[in-house]
Amino acid sequence: MRRGASVTTMVVPTLSALERRVVACRRCPELRAYCADVGRLKKRAYRDRDYWAKPVPGWGDPQARLVLVGLAPGAHGSNRTGRPFTGDASGEWLYRALHRAGFASGPQAIDRHDGLELHDCYITAVVRCAPPANKPTPAQRDNCSPYLEEELALLPHARVVVTLGRFADDAIHAMVKADGAYRSPRARFAHGAQTEVTLDGRPLTVVASYHPSRQNTQTGVLTEPMLDAIFSRAKTLVAD
Repeated sequence: MRRGASVTTMVVPTLSALERRVVACRRCPELRAYCADVGRLKKRAYRDRDYWAKPVPGWGDPQARLVLVGLAPGAHGSNRTGRPFTGDASGEWLYRALHRAGFASGPQAIDRHDGLELHDCYITAVVRCAPPANKPTPAQRDNCSPYLEEELALLPHARVVVTLGRFADDAIHAMVKADGAYRSPRARFAHGAQTEVTLDGRPLTVVASYHPSRQNTQTGVLTEPMLDAIFSRAKTLVAD
């Protein structure tokens, strides 16, 4: 190369780079303040623990064919541990089911350093900061949605998206309406509802599931066999 010639460096997006941007995000100052307050005040059961208290990035196998999308971090779950569905009752249900289906190396998710691994599976959420009462606003959802879109684009082998709850299901289908296409009519939200879509130029199967929240699991709206059936179907779909 001749002296003085300019060099243009192409920045290739990666999941690691996206993770750093998510953690540093300040698009919703009110949520950053809320998460910090929760981490400062703490829950009595965790008063001797350090809280993550920042936006929570997705995690899992970068070669995953299965992607799980949740609502948002729990105030004393992911907001404490820094990993999706880790440290609360919802995660207890979810990781047991993932382990039974062969997508997780163990049935428990305690913290980011517990040695748990995901196989052929990646877990993320629509909103990355814990919202008060687990109810993000439309503006907060829209601020976070670009991260989810980019995340899906950075998972090139994704074939099945399981949406955990109506909020996540609506968010994924909003992306399809904006930048994708339906290969089958959108199924009305219900446990096990399935829709074939094209997103980011790729065919995907969207499978809806009830969220493994205490409100659903303690009332019998969602049972372990129901959740197992979702991941059994997902396993078949990614293998087809």
